[in-house]
Amino acid sequence: MLKRLKSLARSLKREAQVYRLVLKDGRTPRPARWLLALALGYLLLPFDLIPDFLPGLGHLDDAIIIPGLVLLALKMVPAQVVADCRAQVAASSPSGADPSCSDAEREPTRQGQP
Repeated sequence: MLKRLKSLARSLKREAQVYRLVLKDGRTPRPARWLLALALGYLLLPFDLIPDFLPGLGHLDDAIIIPGLVLLALKMVPAQVVADCRAQVAASSPSGADPSCSDAEREPTRQGQP
């Protein structure tokens, strides 16, 4: 169970790095940047649309709104931009490879190697 939680934490950290790079990339359309920024802002706001003290409903809005905004934004971003950002994060990881990426996603990072 602890390994699974650690793996999930690493995965979330990696995805946050990918989204940060996507935001900075000049090829990312403005509406996608706005949606990603809105998702981050909503996550950090001290208040919610539905208060968290309501059992179940309070956390449900966070579980639906934030991933929904991120998914909508990523659909607007060209696939090559996301792939480049994922490769960049994988190349900068301590192990040099991202275990959650497929070989096709890692291929761009290997081009310069013999």
